[in-house]
Amino acid sequence: MRPPQPQPQHTDSDLLEINRRFYDGLWSGTRLVEPERFNTWPLVQSLVARARQRLEVAPGLRPRLPLEGTQFVDLSAPALAALGRRGASAVLGLVTSIPFRGSVFDLVCALDIVEHVGDEDAALAELSRVAAPGALLLLSVPLHPSRWNGFDALVGHQRRYRPDRLVEKLREHGFSVDRSAAYGMQPRSSRLLDLGMWFVAHRPERALWWYDRVLMPLGLLFQNELAFASGMRECEDIDEILLVCRKGPGPSLRG
Repeated sequence: MRPPQPQPQHTDSDLLEINRRFYDGLWSGTRLVEPERFNTWPLVQSLVARARQRLEVAPGLRPRLPLEGTQFVDLSAPALAALGRRGASAVLGLVTSIPFRGSVFDLVCALDIVEHVGDEDAALAELSRVAAPGALLLLSVPLHPSRWNGFDALVGHQRRYRPDRLVEKLREHGFSVDRSAAYGMQPRSSRLLDLGMWFVAHRPERALWWYDRVLMPLGLLFQNELAFASGMRECEDIDEILLVCRKGPGPSLRG
């Protein structure tokens, strides 16, 4: 097994600027993909009918919750503008400082975001703060620190999670894992990743064109159906996980 790679060390302000630059550039030249096109949609459909108040944090132009009736928060001005043009309610904000009062939302979605934040406890505390008792949290993160690679560094990841540590962190912030599934669209081929990263570094406009018009549509076409297991599933064979978590005691979502 490859030894764990050193994780990046940045101040919070450095991380904010790194992520803002990367995702402003990405979303400036990218088209919005409808939530219905992702393999998360059957799960979302089963949850939204009972979720009167919904929040998605850092969706960029890949929202998973319905555009209508969901509150979106993102740090990228281009993403906010594009969401607004589609009629979505979207405001500027961070996962570590969500601009809403506490215990509001019945369904909170935060995919591919907590691993970007230096202070993971601040992020999880905010997600917990805005979630109502019995609310559900949809969360995805990359797994296994030993699998750290250049793609992680390129997109601004600060960590990968050990499954046991992830469960414990969620428990510390009032969440329990209800079910989980393998997730993610990162290519398995290291050569393909290396080629993609070279193009992003040296030919960014061409790389974004290919991502938006070729790679993303292909990724959507070949998505696997999500196969959920109760609680935290066995994770040795997967690179990223999608969790459905419950906030606190009592039934999930308010009836």
